[in-house]
Amino acid sequence: MPQDARELLPLKPLVFQVLLALTDGERHGWSLVREVQQRTGGDRILPANFYRTLRAMLAEGLIEEAGRTDDRRYFRTTTLGRDAARLEARRLQELLSDARTRRLLRKT
Repeated sequence: MPQDARELLPLKPLVFQVLLALTDGERHGWSLVREVQQRTGGDRILPANFYRTLRAMLAEGLIEEAGRTDDRRYFRTTTLGRDAARLEARRLQELLSDARTRRLLRKT
């Protein structure tokens, strides 16, 4: 398991989206799927791929199980997960800044 969040960059888009969704607090898997789908314009997420991603995030120490109720597992971010999300957001911000400098995007 990585100890430094920089070792995990760049994050896969789905991993980053899950970490973003968990910044507001603990969530169960299906709730995460719905939020990620809303954030990505309704793109369908295959359940097998999603739960494989959650298992990988658990193994890497990005998230942890927060508890179980009524056959639902709740997840939350770890310190490593929050650090990785923060670093990924900065990395993306720098890419956008560079794209604006090169006039690929307009400043908003």
